[in-house]
Amino acid sequence: MRITSKGQVTIPVDIRLKTGLLPNTEVEFVVRGRTVIVRKAEKTAHRGRKLLTIMRGKATTRLSTDEIMALTRGA
Repeated sequence: MRITSKGQVTIPVDIRLKTGLLPNTEVEFVVRGRTVIVRKAEKTAHRGRKLLTIMRGKATTRLSTDEIMALTRGA
C-alpha cells in the first residue's frame, strides 16, 4: 500500500468493517516510536452542543420568543 502525493491512503474495506470506520468517522493518529496507529477519535460534542452547554443558565433576563425575535430583527 502506498501513500499518495496528497498524503492519502486507502484503508481496506475489511479493516473498516471490523473497526466500524464508516464514512465521516473522525480518526486520530498516535505515534509510538516508529509506529503510527490510526484509531477512532474520542467522541466529542458537536460545536453547537458545546456552545449550548456553555451558555446554559447564563441569561440574566427572561424574554419571550416574540421579544427575542424583535431584538434580532431590529424592531
